[in-house]
Amino acid sequence: MPVKKKRKSSGSDDSSLKRCKITSFCRTQAPARLISPDDQFSSKKCLSWFYEYAGPDEVVGPEGMEKFCEDIGVEPENIIMLVLAWKLEAPNMGFFTKEEWIKGMTLLQCDCTERMRGKLDYLRSLLNDSVAFKNIYRYAFDFARDKDQRSLDIDTAKSMLALLLGRTWPLFPVFLQFLEQSKYKVMNKDQWYNVLEFSRTVSADLRNYDEDGAWPVLLDEFVEWQKTRVVK
Repeated sequence: MPVKKKRKSSGSDDSSLKRCKITSFCRTQAPARLISPDDQFSSKKCLSWFYEYAGPDEVVGPEGMEKFCEDIGVEPENIIMLVLAWKLEAPNMGFFTKEEWIKGMTLLQCDCTERMRGKLDYLRSLLNDSVAFKNIYRYAFDFARDKDQRSLDIDTAKSMLALLLGRTWPLFPVFLQFLEQSKYKVMNKDQWYNVLEFSRTVSADLRNYDEDGAWPVLLDEFVEWQKTRVVK
């Protein structure tokens, strides 16, 4: 999950904190401590685990998030962190509140690093579930946008699309080129939702694209742009 700048910070905006890069699934990590099947989930232990990463305002912020990622062996930019944030219903990129942590980790039955490591394969498997992926994809729009804006700025949109569709949508590299040369500075929610539907239903050669369908103008323009390039 990309780390975002601290809320209402007076410091400079480090753009590198907003990058969403596709990374390997796990870092090299030390062997996890074995947990007995008889060990029960402990709310008290889960809360104590939260405070290992929380700051004085009782929120896991960018620094705590980085340490958490290091402990569980996952890069902050890994898509697994987006899936975890979705599971915790966290609205703000780079932050977990105590309430989000306790509620989400209770559902996951995670009260320590070892249990969290054991859940990584499960979180990853959700990306292969079409319904869960659609929900994660839609969640990502509100998660990644600045909360005072209704749309995603185009650079963030491109990064998030790379994270979510870059490895599975054959036309993604072409669509990225289109966005980079287009006039679009932001992507709204309707456009965002329809990009996923487009990626799932329209063939790579665009032959089954219905120009009279209810697609956003953004996608009409993409198809026209790509067909013109192919003809040339």
